Amino acid sequence: MVLTVRVPSEALAHDLTEGLFALGGSAVEEQADLLTTYIAEPHDPEGFVRSAADRLASLTGAKPELRWRWQADEDWLARWKEGLGPRRVGRRLMVTQPWNAVPEENDDLVIVIDPATAFGTGEHATTRGALAYLETAVRDGDRVLDVGTGSGILAIAAIRLGAGPVIAVESDPDAMANCRENLERNGVLDRVTLECGVVDANWLVADGQGFDVIAANVLSGVLIPLLPHFAVALRPGGRVILGGVLEHEADAMKVAAAATGLALADERVEGEWWTCLLSA
Repeated sequence: MVLTVRVPSEALAHDLTEGLFALGGSAVEEQADLLTTYIAEPHDPEGFVRSAADRLASLTGAKPELRWRWQADEDWLARWKEGLGPRRVGRRLMVTQPWNAVPEENDDLVIVIDPATAFGTGEHATTRGALAYLETAVRDGDRVLDVGTGSGILAIAAIRLGAGPVIAVESDPDAMANCRENLERNGVLDRVTLECGVVDANWLVADGQGFDVIAANVLSGVLIPLLPHFAVALRPGGRVILGGVLEHEADAMKVAAAATGLALADERVEGEWWTCLLSA
């Protein structure tokens, strides 16, 4: 089944993309104001579409314009894969897919990601921003926390950049399976602790060891309440990377960060998305 939803505003594009992944979408293709994904044939297509509309409406506040049609999965996925290719992020990181082999040259660090049903392919501005800041933030041996790891792309990049222990936390079991495969594919499974759960104040207190770097590429509504707890969990001189923030939300995020004592070290905007690097 090919499912297409019209995006009512740019501010909702990220939410709807994650909503389609949550429905079982194997990949999400964006064209103008339309998001399209392929979903394995449901037992009751009409019932599934009604349920999908309700779930997406909970993200947008209104019933979305939703269309569906039948198409062989290999046709749609092949077309989607053709649109993906190796992408350089920052100075050293190169993100590619299993079907697009890229040799490592000079000091390049190649990360191979099969996106499957998890967010984080290097194609979204929030992921690119977070990856670019990891190049700046990660130092040899750093203890790193990846909040909402999705495909595992940030955890993999942190290890490749020299981090020591990396803890990657994800609440979606389907994304967890994809993340584990990507960690194994990149040869870092034994150096990343992958945990199914939610990072909140209690989780950070229970960890108790502190982090040199915290990367959180999630939604702003999740980030703001966590900022005071991130500040406490940072080791001296620690850094925080925030992604998933719309440009019009940036001022509120800066105010919230400053209130916790975190200083804005750098910020970047790509499209409507804002990413930043904070320091303790």
